Amino acid sequence: MQSLIKTHAGLLFAGVATFILMGSGQSLYGPALPAFARGYGIGLGMAGLVVSAHWVGCFAGVGVMFWRGPSVTPRVALAVMALGAAGLAAAPVWPLVLVAAAVFGAGYGLSAVMFNPRILRAFGVAGPGMMSLINACFGVGAIVAPLVFVQLGSAPGLCFALVAGLCVLVWLGSGAAGREEAVAKARRTQFRMDWVILAFGVVSIGMEASLIGLGPAALIAAGSSETAAAQWLSVFFAAFLGVRVLLIFTAHLLASFVLLMVSLGVTAAAAAGAALWHPALFFVAMGAGSSMLFQGFFVTATARMGDDPRVAPTIIAAGLVGGITVPLVLSLMFDDLGERGFFWVMACVAGTAFLASVAMRSRMMQSRG
Repeated sequence: MQSLIKTHAGLLFAGVATFILMGSGQSLYGPALPAFARGYGIGLGMAGLVVSAHWVGCFAGVGVMFWRGPSVTPRVALAVMALGAAGLAAAPVWPLVLVAAAVFGAGYGLSAVMFNPRILRAFGVAGPGMMSLINACFGVGAIVAPLVFVQLGSAPGLCFALVAGLCVLVWLGSGAAGREEAVAKARRTQFRMDWVILAFGVVSIGMEASLIGLGPAALIAAGSSETAAAQWLSVFFAAFLGVRVLLIFTAHLLASFVLLMVSLGVTAAAAAGAALWHPALFFVAMGAGSSMLFQGFFVTATARMGDDPRVAPTIIAAGLVGGITVPLVLSLMFDDLGERGFFWVMACVAGTAFLASVAMRSRMMQSRG
């Protein structure tokens, strides 16, 4: 393992640092919205379009990786992220802020598709653990950045300028990291489309995004104050991050589809607990359960679909479909769900997916090579 870390130290450093910056940049949007609204003289709803612009850019980045993935290196992704963050910091008019958010999102999409499969392959048996490491680092950035935002006087321009500067520093330190992987002529397996595992990904990442985006509102609907809901979200993220850190050391002990199955089961049980007993405590438990969804989905999908350069973009795109559409559908339904209806919906969706995973376990764990 030490020799692998030494061999791929540049790639690992670039992945860890980039994912911290990805988490930092994304988590700044929420607290920055009121400041954007004041600074550009727009409504809060209009300011919220910056989040949509980010995900539009992310889709574009994933599309670039589908067609040109082998030629993209960490430095390319970091340069795009730096450009986008600089635009968010200095754009003089609101339309340019949206363009900058899309550019940052494109770098985000490039990074997500590039690092996960490359680190998974580079570290062999330890690959799932190392992939857990970089995804855990995303959580570190997402937790720290809002705290820095407050300390810097709630100034989004200054915070995004800091992210841009850090992207440049990581760019300088990355050197040729990942270049060998990007241009290697290693044997690739064919591109094997697997709609079943992609469907699991749409549902799984859709639930994860819904919990993060709508969970606090669901707690408020169930009786929590706004302050308490925000505090419970922090505890949710602490549980989420804690399990991802644990996966660094234990991911190799479980088959990836079994990990996905366990994650769905824990999430379903916790959602039922939130609906029946204590919404806040079981919401935190849902954070622990949902933290394993991406790991189980991505590793299983990679094993079943091959290591053709188009595979990782397809997997990430499926997750984005769920991450955007599921919260949108639940948002439209939210006012009619009642006090604990959100948690009942989560319990039903996760429970159904869990039963489907149990029924399909044997098939999904068979090699398609």
